[in-house]
Amino acid sequence: MRLLVENITTLVGTGTGGKLRLCGSEMSGLNTLDNAWLLADDGRFAAFGGMDDMPLEGLRADVVVDARGGMVLPSWCDPHTHVVYAGSREGEFVDKIRGLSYAEIARRGGGILNSADLLHTLSEDELYAQAMRRVREVMKKGTGCLEIKSGYGLNTADELKMLRVIRRISESVPARVVSTFLGAHAIGRGYGHAEYVDLVVNEMIPEVGRERLADFVDVFCDEGFFTPEDTARILDAAAPWGMRPKIHVDELASIGGLQVGVERGALSVDHLENMREDEFGVLRGSITMPTALPGTSFFLNMPYAPARKMIDSGLPVAVASDYNPGSTPSGDMKFVVSLACIKMRLLPSEAINAATINAACAMGLSADYGSIDVGKVANFFVTEPMPSVDFIPYAYTTPIVSRVFLGGEEIV
Repeated sequence: MRLLVENITTLVGTGTGGKLRLCGSEMSGLNTLDNAWLLADDGRFAAFGGMDDMPLEGLRADVVVDARGGMVLPSWCDPHTHVVYAGSREGEFVDKIRGLSYAEIARRGGGILNSADLLHTLSEDELYAQAMRRVREVMKKGTGCLEIKSGYGLNTADELKMLRVIRRISESVPARVVSTFLGAHAIGRGYGHAEYVDLVVNEMIPEVGRERLADFVDVFCDEGFFTPEDTARILDAAAPWGMRPKIHVDELASIGGLQVGVERGALSVDHLENMREDEFGVLRGSITMPTALPGTSFFLNMPYAPARKMIDSGLPVAVASDYNPGSTPSGDMKFVVSLACIKMRLLPSEAINAATINAACAMGLSADYGSIDVGKVANFFVTEPMPSVDFIPYAYTTPIVSRVFLGGEEIV
């Protein structure tokens, strides 16, 4: 099918010169084209140009969409989510208001373990139905690629259940979905620390690998959870099964997880709220994408990742929602972009690049997603009329998405 979008006020993110990620000062460049048209053919971007340069006879298309003066942006890419979970944890939300920290709630047996208890009671079909409501929600808000983690099972059967649900989601929606095995999210109830790490390495990973259920492997490498030594062992065990690392580091404390991830070719290291500046050099020259989760900092009243300093030092930065029941019950990437500007001091152009091309890179998808380049998958959204691109993060609660297209077809 050929789709033509015309009367676009501004076409945003029109190419990265073949680059798979943007670093440092490159992130402030946001290629745009005013008064534009966009053509997609067979689900991929085929051409774009200015309305004044459109052929007099027009462009042949099966479907013609009038943007009515709205802008067109590449779909948001969300490289860190936990949208497959059971129920909710608003009780802990109240505990946090009363002054308990994330770590204190976890030590009391709450947090991740509460979600694991709830998930254990649900069938795969029930879990799928709950998760699909969240996935549809974020797609309608403009997200076209997302990573989804396991990690609320904490035993072999329930981790596999989660990953099978993620696979069903990927087969059910037009968004691009990648899966991450996060068995090492917390120590499961009834296990000692060493015993649980053995379970992850010797039983969970081989089962996940045999069923080909995960693209990536993750570990919550942080104070009170898993050590760098645990992390190295788990990543090494997953490598023969083709699971590349994407790991939680430096959320509660900097304990060496970032170094372990970079040494093992991690695609991304995520959170970084307590990242030290002397760790910037570990990332420089590596293939690893530092990924900030400003929604977590907002919801938990934690420090924000030093994204401004990372960019100023020449590093790339991606942002993600961390959509989960305990620390970030929101997958709204527009709000993430706003927080990146307001709290981490990114320019709007930098924040948009962090949520598109660099976020796609944090999932290994930037060859096909994250910008409006000829040949890439036609994932994009049309906005309501706006005065400028900067209005997107400025008007941080104003809905801007008018129509969403994934694979060149409109979703409703």
